[in-house]
Amino acid sequence: MIYTCTLNPAVDYVVRVENFQTGDLNRSESADLYAGGKGINVSRLLKRLGHETCAIGFVGGFTGEFIKSELDREGVFHRFTSVNGVTRINVKLKSGTETEINGPTPTILEEESNRLVQLTGELTEHDWLHIGGSIPSCLPAEYAGTLIATARKKGARVVVDTSGAALKALLPYHPFFIKPNHHELSELFNTNVNTKEEAAFMAKKLVDGGIENVIVSMGSDGAVFVNNESIYFATSPKGKVKNTVGAGDSMVAVFMAKIDAGLESHEAFHWAVAAGSATAFSDDLCTKEEVEDVYSRVEIIKVEQEGWAH
Repeated sequence: MIYTCTLNPAVDYVVRVENFQTGDLNRSESADLYAGGKGINVSRLLKRLGHETCAIGFVGGFTGEFIKSELDREGVFHRFTSVNGVTRINVKLKSGTETEINGPTPTILEEESNRLVQLTGELTEHDWLHIGGSIPSCLPAEYAGTLIATARKKGARVVVDTSGAALKALLPYHPFFIKPNHHELSELFNTNVNTKEEAAFMAKKLVDGGIENVIVSMGSDGAVFVNNESIYFATSPKGKVKNTVGAGDSMVAVFMAKIDAGLESHEAFHWAVAAGSATAFSDDLCTKEEVEDVYSRVEIIKVEQEGWAH
């Protein structure tokens, strides 16, 4: 089973206002509430594709109950660790441009954090642990690493989908798979990554450092896949982009699912790019049918490795 761990979930409140004016009364045209978080998105998509998944992490209060009820509605299994505080609310104000206001994370007590570590200790060699999104500052700096080490002792495959200092801190644990975008890759190496060739070169450094599989997403420029055996470039299929939220999560979900199903890594990469594009072309996370429709429009090319530095 694929376990997705969201340490800092949120209820996303998306409100649309025409011609928003600061300091004045504004009336919304529409508003929606979503269960938010990278791991939660991954579990939702895995369920849509027919794969076994379980969402774990920390939730609390009425907003935590909302997240659980939304996953129940979609048939997504979950085993969240309850905290005394209230899961944060993130406001996304859409009015021409989008403004975001992220709420505070509830305090997580040591007893509560230990319960989640115990849960990851129940995983087996047949399981995956996906850790996605931000890591609450109230947790010890090494906490996510403790979760990874606990799961790895049981033989589980670990996937890390975070960014910045959190990603850099988890690289020494040698996750099975990471998927930075080219901006996050630039930040990781303190450089500018603008082309697929540059992305592949930096991703190869990560692989040489112990990461087994790296996908670098590059928006409309496609994506790059690197592991010890090969390098592949993918094109982005043409289509009207409606929603980029969840596109990266879709890539991660499908790559794990296809590897778990026994596909070769480059073929899993092909499906992952299709899933990311399908979500970008949808109002919400993509469906299985949408992924299958986009798949044939994605082209992947194997890159010869001669001259690539180790």
